[in-house]
Formats: sequence, structure tokens, C-alpha cells
Amino acid sequence: MKKFWNFSLTVCFMGLFLCSHVSYGQEKKQEPSIEDLRRAAKVEIAEKETEPAKDEMFTSGALGLQALNPEISITGDILWSYTDSETTDKKSDFLFRGLGVHTEAYLDPFTRFKAAFSFSEEGAEFEEGYVTRFGLLPQINLTLGKFRQQFGVVNRWHKHALDQVDFPLALRQIFGPGGLNQTGGSLEWSMPDLAGNSQELVVQVTDGESGQVFAENADNTPSVLAHYKIFRDLTPSTYTELGFSGLYGKNNQWTVEETTIDEVLNVYVFGADFTILWEPTDRMRYRNVTWRTEAYALNKDILAPDGSGEDNVNAWGMYSYVETKISRTLSLGVRGDYFEPAAKTYAALVPVSLSSVVVSDDGSDRWQVGPYITWDQSPFVHFRAEYDRLDTGGPDPVENVVWLQCIFAAGPHKHERY
Repeated sequence: MKKFWNFSLTVCFMGLFLCSHVSYGQEKKQEPSIEDLRRAAKVEIAEKETEPAKDEMFTSGALGLQALNPEISITGDILWSYTDSETTDKKSDFLFRGLGVHTEAYLDPFTRFKAAFSFSEEGAEFEEGYVTRFGLLPQINLTLGKFRQQFGVVNRWHKHALDQVDFPLALRQIFGPGGLNQTGGSLEWSMPDLAGNSQELVVQVTDGESGQVFAENADNTPSVLAHYKIFRDLTPSTYTELGFSGLYGKNNQWTVEETTIDEVLNVYVFGADFTILWEPTDRMRYRNVTWRTEAYALNKDILAPDGSGEDNVNAWGMYSYVETKISRTLSLGVRGDYFEPAAKTYAALVPVSLSSVVVSDDGSDRWQVGPYITWDQSPFVHFRAEYDRLDTGGPDPVENVVWLQCIFAAGPHKHERY
């Protein structure tokens, strides 16, 4: 019996010894080798190197104060002219025509604010200030404030952004040197396409405050303007646009033989514009051709200043220009202007507001031709040379003017047209 227990204990100890060695061998087999550890370390290092760097800056969802500031740009328009005319003794003249301050900001996701102020040697001028509410209705935007009105094409532009030194002759004669710029509201409707053509309709109701067209509007009766535009791409390189404009308002106070008379009379201005632009898609920075033409017609009922009663003033004019880019920085162009004023025997008695559209001699049509060259030194600095020859077609002598112009811009908007 004693031998049996000795044998059993011996077997148990041997079993435990063998089990422990087997287990140790298995554990030893499962241990990774040095090479395995090195490979794993290399993979881990490579993964960490490809991970994007974490931004440790803590931010909140609030809008920073800097983002609330409007964008501000400065434009400058400097002119030198030499005039050859028997009507003036002033031959040479330097003119800082305007230092413009332009501001713009989105007030919220739906509303944008824009304003423009001009400072010149004569003083300061508030040019524009308006807010535009986008998507007031589907495809309809609303603008409120003081703005250059959408009569034709170039009346909407600021002078520093024109393709020539100044506005066309007919526009200046009818609307005044600064064009049509009034206060009120505007609705812009992007109309559904018509036979593959895009359409736009603009309707504006503004104070009748233009010193040229509505000088006799003493009770500030609002004026109404409508502009319809149809446009399309004829080819990938050719764009064309056709527009029609109409302006209606009233005047009610007249000076007749030094007597003020109240009588409400109508005034209409009609316009048409056509633009075609060729710009090859693969060379658009170096080559293009633009042809633009506009016509204006004034029909204004008045009380004749000589006491002869009610009369009508009809004057009309047009311009056309062709401009081509011959390199990335150089453009050549020529503009022709024509204006036909109304001939009245009482022309010497009319107020200043009518002096530009009423003359005493029939046949005093005005012709002007102006070739020009523009060098875009950079997107921020432009230089222009222009020659204008004005022939009145009447007793007034021919006028020749040479212009040199420097336009510069500082800020995010560069040379925005409006």
C-alpha cells in the first residue's frame, strides 16, 4: 500500500512537471519576435505621420467682430485735358475728378448693403446707398435706397468704370452730366426663358428729383422706370443682349414771363440698347471685341417761357462704340456720338434745365467722334488716352479735346462698375 502511494505521488509530480513545460513552451511560441515588434512599430509610426494635424485652437460658433465690418475700397479718377476751341481761353486743365469710397457688406444671408461716396475738388457727393433683398419672391429681388437707375446699360455705371473718359453725349444732354440717379425702390425679375433666350425685367419707382428731366416737379411726384432685357449666348464665344427702357414722370410748376404757373404736364424718355461681345474661350484674356449701341429720346411737355402756351420738346441722340483687346493689357476703341436738340424761337428764355436740349437754330445737331487707347497696367491701375472732336453743326466752332486719364483702385472691389 505504501508503495502504491509512493508510485501515485511520483506520477502526479511528473504530470505537473510535464504540463508546466508544455504550457511554457506554448506561451513561448506565442511571444512575438524582435522582427515582429520592429515591423509593428514601423506601421504605427507611418500611420501617425499620415494623420492630419489636429488644430489645438479652441473656437466658438459666434461671428467674429472683424467679420461684421464692411468691405471698403477706394477709387481715384485723375484727368488732364488740352482743349482747342474758340469758345474758351482755358487750354490745359488738371482735374481730380473723384476719389470714391465704396463700401459693401452682407447684412444677413438674404440682404446686401452697398454705398458709394465721391470726393472731388468741388466737394463731397453721396452717389449711392442701397440695400438689396435677394429672393423676396421666386426670381425677384428688391432694392431700396439711392441708386443709379437701370436706363439702358452705361447709365448704371460709375464714371471711373466707363470704357471711355465720360458718359455718351446724348445721355449727358438729356439726364445731365451725372446721368439718372434717384431715390426709391427697384424690383428685378429674372423671367422664365423665352425660346432659349434669358429675360430680365426691372421696374423702379423713384422720386422725380433729376435736375434735368424733372426740374419743374415741385410736388415731388414719383417717376416710374421700366427696363426689359433679353440676352443669350449665340456661340461659346459670342454673347448678345438687347434692351428697351422707358421713363415716365410729371412736372407741374413753370416760370412764364417771370410768373409762376402751376400746371401738370407729362415727360417721357425712351431708350434702346444693343450689345454684342465676342471673346474666344481659350484666349479671353488676350482677345475680344465689344460693340455697344444705345439710343435715347426725350418727349417733354412744357409751358413756353415766352407766354405762347403749352408746347412740346423733342430731342434724341445715340452713341455707338467698338472696342477690342489686342493684348492682355492693351485695348483700342472708338466711339461716335450724335445728338439732335429741339429748335425753339424762345431758346434764349428757357431755364438752365432745358438749355441742353433746346436751341434757337434748326440744324444745330452735335456730332462727336472719340478714338481711345487703354493700358491696364494691373487690375488696380489703368491709364487711358482719348481724343474727342465735337462738331455742333451750327454757328458754334469745332472743339478738339485731348484727354489723359489715370484710374486706380485699392481694396477688394477693384473697378466695379456699380
